Amino acid sequence: MESVMKALDVKQLDEKDEEIANALISLGMSRYVARTLAYLQNADEATAVELEKGAGLHQPEVSIAVKELKERGWIKEREEKKPGKGRPHKIYSLKIGFDNIIVHLKKEQEKGIEGTQSKIERLRELGKN
Repeated sequence: MESVMKALDVKQLDEKDEEIANALISLGMSRYVARTLAYLQNADEATAVELEKGAGLHQPEVSIAVKELKERGWIKEREEKKPGKGRPHKIYSLKIGFDNIIVHLKKEQEKGIEGTQSKIERLRELGKN
């Protein structure tokens, strides 16, 4: 019996996707989560294997990213039965629009700035005594 490898035609992160991922990383997001989000914002849905290959991640990194994104409520997961035996595929897609994710990230950054400003004010007060 001959073993035939099936070629997987998977979209790769392009220059714009890489720029999105780098911007997300600069906002404090982990590389795995940033690359997963950059991939999903441009794809309707993707399997874990497609995320690995397309976003240039390893399987454990995809698992960590998916877990974090599910905790944030940003992605949804569904299962699809594969032909034959074996476990079903998990297929991931964005649960909310990428614009909403940006709004959420902006609010997080603003909270961080407010916290930093209040610490600086407190230092200023303490320094006067």
